[in-house]
Amino acid sequence: MTRYAITLEFDGAPFFGLQRQSHGPSVQQCVEEAVLAITGEEVRMHSAGRTDSGVHALGMVSHVDIEKDFDPFRLSEALNARLRPDPIAVIHCEVKPDDWHARFSCIGRAYEYRIVNRRAPLTLERGKAWHIPRPLDAEAMHAAAQHLVGLHDFTTFRSVHCQANDPVKTLDRLDVSREGDHVLVRAEARSFLHHQVRSMVGTLSLVGLGQWEVDHVREVLEAKDRQQLGLNAPPDGLYFVRALYPC
Repeated sequence: MTRYAITLEFDGAPFFGLQRQSHGPSVQQCVEEAVLAITGEEVRMHSAGRTDSGVHALGMVSHVDIEKDFDPFRLSEALNARLRPDPIAVIHCEVKPDDWHARFSCIGRAYEYRIVNRRAPLTLERGKAWHIPRPLDAEAMHAAAQHLVGLHDFTTFRSVHCQANDPVKTLDRLDVSREGDHVLVRAEARSFLHHQVRSMVGTLSLVGLGQWEVDHVREVLEAKDRQQLGLNAPPDGLYFVRALYPC
């Protein structure tokens, strides 16, 4: 039995999330069915993170255990051939030790949220970014974001469906920057609560629009009350960027 780590890029729009679902297609289902078609083996894919319906990935790390021996490059080529036309690509594949785990060995996760801030509607980025036509103050959003960096109880920014045992998390980075018409929010932590990134982005957007003061973000964080949340950003603009592992 060999453990293969695969790095996935995917468009989340057609899927009900990364994890296998009983009520619709998932990225996990597509990859597992591709492995079955290639090897004749039923496998279970484990991943560094979870993504909701409509959330994308640039570098999701997952693993599968396969009895047959494959060259990693040839396995990635075979998987990509079988995955077509689904918008999923294996962009890297390598063999890992048996005690390595895509989820439990991961020591950090990074997300990026993309906002297109312009009057004109989206064309090429429709479904790939959040369109906000009114001007955003990215500097104010960044200042407000710093209230969330560090060790906090993130109950306010946690989905009611979150299954995590503890709402306390350490947010290592939350930066907001403008690049032309794009406002980018970059978040890094060891792990995140369900909807945490989208909830933080939605709240920061209210600061950017001038509806909330910068310090009000600290107040809603300290309230530890989901009812105080300003807004949950849509999934379209959220990307799982990378998973970090010990060297």
